[in-house]
Amino acid sequence: MGSAWRLGRFSTVLAGMIAAALAVAVPAPAQAAAQAVVLEIDGAIGPATAEYVTNALHSLDARETRLVVLRLNTPGGLDSSMRAIIAAMLASPVPVAAYVAPSGARAASAGTYITYAAAIAAMAPGTNLGAATPVQLGLPTGAGTPKGQAPEDTETRKIVNDAVAYIRGLAELHGRNADWAEQAVRSAVSLPASEALKLKVIDVIAASLPDLLRQIDGRQVIADGKPVTLATADLAIVRRPPGWHTKLLAIVTDPNIAFILLLIGIAGLVFEFTTPGAIAPGLIGVISLLLALFGLDLLPVDYAGAGLVLLGIALMIAEAHIGTFGVLGIGGIAAFVIGALMMFPGTAPGFSLSRPLLAAVTVVAAGLFLIALSLLLRARRRPVMTGREALIGAEGETVSWNADQGRVRVAGEVWRARAARPLTPGARVRVTDRRGLMLIVEPM
Repeated sequence: MGSAWRLGRFSTVLAGMIAAALAVAVPAPAQAAAQAVVLEIDGAIGPATAEYVTNALHSLDARETRLVVLRLNTPGGLDSSMRAIIAAMLASPVPVAAYVAPSGARAASAGTYITYAAAIAAMAPGTNLGAATPVQLGLPTGAGTPKGQAPEDTETRKIVNDAVAYIRGLAELHGRNADWAEQAVRSAVSLPASEALKLKVIDVIAASLPDLLRQIDGRQVIADGKPVTLATADLAIVRRPPGWHTKLLAIVTDPNIAFILLLIGIAGLVFEFTTPGAIAPGLIGVISLLLALFGLDLLPVDYAGAGLVLLGIALMIAEAHIGTFGVLGIGGIAAFVIGALMMFPGTAPGFSLSRPLLAAVTVVAAGLFLIALSLLLRARRRPVMTGREALIGAEGETVSWNADQGRVRVAGEVWRARAARPLTPGARVRVTDRRGLMLIVEPM
């Protein structure tokens, strides 16, 4: 009994010694350093920007990320993309700060809404924000009306009032100036950083990211509907710029690139159908067309305009094959230009078709049309090279002859022939008519 007790006590002591040795030999995992993640929004806000920001916010680890900073420099963008970003910001358990920087940057239109939606709104000296009138649905800048005055039509009034209600709700969520936000929507007004701070549109003016983190340390903000106290003084700054996928998506969803890809795709398929077996034009055409359709699916496109573009291309192709001496070609060019202008009706910055690009494409299409027309006219004037008519006027020589009939060689072939008078073998003759397989000839 005593030996068993001593053995158990020895085992307990031995286990404790082993555990202590392991604790010394294997260090505990290091605590991850707290960080502030910086996301960069430069240029127009579109589908690529929305995917970049929303994916980054959804993939955050709240245990090591204490703050997300959206560095803004944007002229605005699409309403759908802006709302996707704001929804992700409001649902994020990690507080999001909007920082309009560097000096000279702006947060116009959609950028103003994003700034109002952020838990912390900050600007660098020499920046501005505002001009939040909705323009992505075809309203011109300044389409809103001063407070108290009714817009011109019901549709405009609905759009502007919806935008006003949206931005006022964002302002009330974080205790910012809702009246100025309404003016930014209705009258497209803008503010520099100093005025924005005085009017309580923003919370901080910071010259740099470290300065921003220092100034907001200890503030209480709302994140995911809950109050959060910021501890940002010693955070490590980690930048996460857009990756290759975001950059590729931004290229494909550029209206100018999508339009060019559409034209390349159609041209490649037409060339493949007219010259079967080339393979390369068809392959390039299919890839370009699929990329164009993918980009156009994410953009606000007027399908009546797209239909006119396709109709214009079809008419120009028909002109090249049928030959109506310009009627179909001129109609095709007109339909193409009108359709291209209608195709991207929105005036959101960065999401309209470039006028110089449209002019260049139209000139190229018109040039190809003129070339096809000149070739057609030249072909009409050229003598017929096949069939019955091709033999009329052809020259040859007699091979054998008897009385008023014989054989002649014309265009490398031997034919039966008849003449009004006898001919001698080797005599030069000209074909004047053809009756079945019999040629009517006369001496040269």
